[in-house]
Amino acid sequence: MNSKELAQQRRESAIALRRAGRSRREIKEILAITSNAMLDRALRGEPPPAWTLRPRAKDEVRARARELREQGLDYDDIAGALGVSKSSVSLWVRDLPRPARLSYEECRKRSAEAAHRYWEAERPRREARREAVRDAAAAEIGTLTNREIIVAGAIAYWCEGAKNKPHKRQDRVIFVNSDPAMIRFFLGFLEAAGVDRGRLTYRLQIHESADVEAAERFWLLLTKAQSDQFRKTSLKRHNPATVRKNVGDSYHGCLRVEVRTSVDLYRQIEGWAQSAMADAAGLRDGSR
Repeated sequence: MNSKELAQQRRESAIALRRAGRSRREIKEILAITSNAMLDRALRGEPPPAWTLRPRAKDEVRARARELREQGLDYDDIAGALGVSKSSVSLWVRDLPRPARLSYEECRKRSAEAAHRYWEAERPRREARREAVRDAAAAEIGTLTNREIIVAGAIAYWCEGAKNKPHKRQDRVIFVNSDPAMIRFFLGFLEAAGVDRGRLTYRLQIHESADVEAAERFWLLLTKAQSDQFRKTSLKRHNPATVRKNVGDSYHGCLRVEVRTSVDLYRQIEGWAQSAMADAAGLRDGSR
């Protein structure tokens, strides 16, 4: 048998083994083929079996890019939607015809849809980060002592409470807020300062278009006060031209908390707040 016939026989055997599902390494061992070049010549023209073909990682992305291009998206939009480079998009879709120019209304619609999709995915991630930071900060604070509650409460009052004016001194403790948590904190501050709950009076301030009775029940339950401690609700006239955001079941108006015979308490709060602010600013001893 000459070399040509031997090579043809080797080729036929190699192809038969390949079609039987043998790997290239197995074929080389069975036929005593000593090099990859010799095996390549024996298998020339024979397509690889299906089991050797691995799907390309970007085939699915490429197909999606072509779909988006056919829908009229430009290269930038496709790259942003798929998280790939603009050059990759160009390679995948440049054989497709250029889409017709979109109308202004369609551009706005697609931009709004893209923003909606982005924030649908991004908003939960941001909220998770916010919660992680809040939880870590809360763990740092721990349980407050009475002294710490008084310091924090005095500062809160100095930010939100009624204060004397140069043209009008009244020395009365009046605190108004719409945040239920802040109202609860302020009541806790008064308790730490030794103020009896019986000295407190309350007045709800709310828009007349809201559910006034539900809001009155809400604040009565939150404060755990007696109904006779609540003064007549103050209603704010509704202006139809005003677009209000504080509507719905979570809107309970503002609660005005007043401490009767509170001249000395007001002066104490003033002293606590001024001392805390001066200390934090380094003004007390000049060290800062």
